[in-house]
Amino acid sequence: MKIFKSANILKNYRESALAIGNFDGVHQGHQKVFRETKRIAKKNKVKFGILTFTPLPVMFFNKKIKNYRLASEAQKIDFLKKNKVDFIININFNKKFSKINALDFIKNTIYKKINPKLLAVSSNFRFGRNRVGDVALLKRFSKKYNYKLLNIKPYKINNKTISSTKIRKYLKSGNIYLANKLLSRTWFIEGVVMKGKKLGRKLGFRTCNINIKNYIIPKHGIYSVKVMIGNKKNAYGGAAYMGARPTFDGQKVFLETNIFNIKKNLYKKKLRIYFLKFIRKDQKFKDSKELIKQMNNDVILAKKGLKTKLVL
Repeated sequence: MKIFKSANILKNYRESALAIGNFDGVHQGHQKVFRETKRIAKKNKVKFGILTFTPLPVMFFNKKIKNYRLASEAQKIDFLKKNKVDFIININFNKKFSKINALDFIKNTIYKKINPKLLAVSSNFRFGRNRVGDVALLKRFSKKYNYKLLNIKPYKINNKTISSTKIRKYLKSGNIYLANKLLSRTWFIEGVVMKGKKLGRKLGFRTCNINIKNYIIPKHGIYSVKVMIGNKKNAYGGAAYMGARPTFDGQKVFLETNIFNIKKNLYKKKLRIYFLKFIRKDQKFKDSKELIKQMNNDVILAKKGLKTKLVL
């Protein structure tokens, strides 16, 4: 798979079938767009490509948005590879690019630089300065700029449209089951173990602290999780805590994971924390003794939650 960091692509990647979107999370709705585009690409014997943006436009325009992403940039690329994409155009969404009006985007970026034979977008796709470009505009100029427009209707489950917004909502409410169902995989946070205050160890539970970075923060509380260490494929069971440690008057939100059946030092190791099941919401306890009692119960419930299938 070839990755381009601008629309200035090689000649043999032009005249392709191109899907455009943010594709955060690469959920089932996105996968439908890929299937439809790939089918036509194969039928017409052309390459299948993705045009996407980094950072996500909403995060570019609103700098206050910090925890938003369903997947990191590297993970998104990996998910696209799994969908057998021939090439990716990953455009840097910066101040200059944000000022391009919709017609110039169609003419100068799409037509002159990429010149796709097929352009695939979802019904709610918006583009150009002030988001004035839409499916209708793409359709109006399709003949002039020599592309066929494929407007893919939203993918639905039980008559409900799948969207990244809906998945974020489910994660924030602790509905891990539905979030994972719409993603068609087990949602995870990936990060490097960093030094903490070792509160877990003092309470009798060794934990690994992970920097959450720009991931969406799910509902504060305890989760049943599976953990992969480094590049190894075997997964350890565990109980993860997402929250600010209210019992100790904490302010900053942490992701702490107690990995079962492993005692070695994992400092600076890369972990993937897969969220299987929400156990309980965060709460403040009157003292450490009461918290330890609850944590013992959390471990029992987390182990039961490990029966939930891990989907990669």
